[in-house]
Amino acid sequence: MANPSPLDSADLLLRNARIDDAAAPVDIAVLDGVIAAIGPALRATATEEIDCAGRVVIPGLVESHVHLDKALLDGERANPDGTLAGAIAITAELKRRFTPAAIRDRARRVLEQAITHGTTAIRAHPDVDPIVGLLGVHTLLELREEFRGRIDLQIVAFPQEGIFRAPGTLGLLREGLRDGADVIGGCTYNEDSVAQCRRHIDLVFDLAAEFGVPVDLHADFADDTADPRFALADYIAEVTDRTGMAGRVTIGHATSLAARPPEDRRRVLFRLADAGVAVVPLPATDMFLGGRADTANIRRGIAPVRELWAAGVRTAYSSNNIRNAFTPYGNADLLDIGLFLAQTSHLAGPADLTRVLGMATYEAAAVIGIADDYGLRVGAAADLVVLSTHRVADALLDRPDRCYVVKAGRVVARTTRTRELLPATPV
Repeated sequence: MANPSPLDSADLLLRNARIDDAAAPVDIAVLDGVIAAIGPALRATATEEIDCAGRVVIPGLVESHVHLDKALLDGERANPDGTLAGAIAITAELKRRFTPAAIRDRARRVLEQAITHGTTAIRAHPDVDPIVGLLGVHTLLELREEFRGRIDLQIVAFPQEGIFRAPGTLGLLREGLRDGADVIGGCTYNEDSVAQCRRHIDLVFDLAAEFGVPVDLHADFADDTADPRFALADYIAEVTDRTGMAGRVTIGHATSLAARPPEDRRRVLFRLADAGVAVVPLPATDMFLGGRADTANIRRGIAPVRELWAAGVRTAYSSNNIRNAFTPYGNADLLDIGLFLAQTSHLAGPADLTRVLGMATYEAAAVIGIADDYGLRVGAAADLVVLSTHRVADALLDRPDRCYVVKAGRVVARTTRTRELLPATPV
């Protein structure tokens, strides 16, 4: 963290920034979009200076799993039964009326929200299927250029409707990757048999090898493993090992992990850790859709975060869907989602809450493959957020404003707000 060499001038200088609760505030100097120095009372001058006044500075937040193409559909049609199957069916119907302008407008609104809430990178999963074709991929490719310099956008070619259930999807996935998608996705449970689900996974890994891209799978998204299509984590770990894809495979949801018996669950979690498979819980969606068939003692399934940590599984979290049939909530605010994850996963205290914050920063950056240029360190990209709180451990609890959002050394958003407590009126 120390400054390796003297720095006379910088483009941006953040003064008196709290980056560690156990240490005094420091200055952060930025030059040419990169953190050039970190240390107490730097003597450099800068084109722009911001006095953080002891407020917390964190690296930019990272949304590792979001569906921008399907966001903000709640005003068109709600989910009548609140189930995953219902959400997929409703959205499939709405997709038939998608236009580039409609996707662009909804996705742009979410991207702008995300930026103001401190997000500097997003991995988005647009649907690829015979219903909507490559409309989502192509629209997000355009938005990636439009928002370049304000937020980084990775695009996942995602077969929401399945591959065998939706003939023609495989060719579209290949075309989407040729056109510029960064990641191959999968919806491992949306096939008619376990054999087809496994073949779905195999085909996704084949595409990953063909195009040299990472894999990001929706998997094991159920209340339990009574249906074996929702117990595929073991197989995903096996294929990851077999294909040499350690560190480049992610599972989203994975709620049914929590329903496995303790010893079986422990075995699977260590298997995922050994294979280098990351897990991304999506708590807003997982809580909304889960337990719908229960009539008493309703299950509130979220992947078991503390056990994932203990097993050594790389674990991030994300918003997933925002205001649609899958999740009728959300503002693209990762700190809000992080607090909800803590509240629903028996996580509390400074150590837990700091680690949850790390799931949306360092861990999420590793999940989407940007860790080499990321973080609060000299040489990292200057993607930074100044929060209106004075302790890192309080970054979730205080629901702080994102006072300044810095992308590649440039302030791209700020929030200014004055709160005033007025004296009581004399009786």
